[in-house]
Amino acid sequence: MKPLRVLLADDQTLVREAFAMLVGSAPDMRVVGQAATGREAVALARGERPDLVVMDIRMPDLDGIEATRLIAADDELAGVHVLVLTTYDTDENIVEALRAGAAGFLVKDTRPADLLDAIRTVAAGEALLSPGPTARLIAHFLRGPAGPPTAGGPECLSERECEVLALVARGLTNTGIAEELGLSPLTAKTHVSRIMGKLGARDRAQLVIVAYESGLVTPGPGAPS
Repeated sequence: MKPLRVLLADDQTLVREAFAMLVGSAPDMRVVGQAATGREAVALARGERPDLVVMDIRMPDLDGIEATRLIAADDELAGVHVLVLTTYDTDENIVEALRAGAAGFLVKDTRPADLLDAIRTVAAGEALLSPGPTARLIAHFLRGPAGPPTAGGPECLSERECEVLALVARGLTNTGIAEELGLSPLTAKTHVSRIMGKLGARDRAQLVIVAYESGLVTPGPGAPS
């Protein structure tokens, strides 16, 4: 099995080097580049085609949100996932990062083992968006008119697909959705894929945004409305 190819983008050298040492210590990962600015991150993403970019939000020259947007908009980088770093509830820019195409976010002072797990989760195509405080944070800041580009809203979905979308927004994995609705994991995965296709969403993170912006899921514990 090929190791996950990880690109690190952070303007703080000590933070970047610490992450590099941590990622390099994992047998299933390899650091393929380090960037100190958003422009460097985009250039390295295009040159190295990593599986995942760990992207700081606040960087000089070009911030992490714009860098994420450029990566997400590049068809040749469709397989590159972005995991953004945030100061959690003090950084409302995280919502714009998700709208820009990030697959999830991570608290900057997270535990080392959690960072490695997060990289594996996002690289596997799962959104790193848990219920509870994370969901409330997203819902709180989803007040602007702009959202992720979609082909339609939840009104184009079937009743079952709306149920699945609500569970995705609550942070459930395909296995969790299957258990909740009495489906097989494969059927749950198929539903999620069809929903992404109908809504024109890049990944599960954007499905969460759609669910909150449409009112399908309301702020709080993430229960469907």
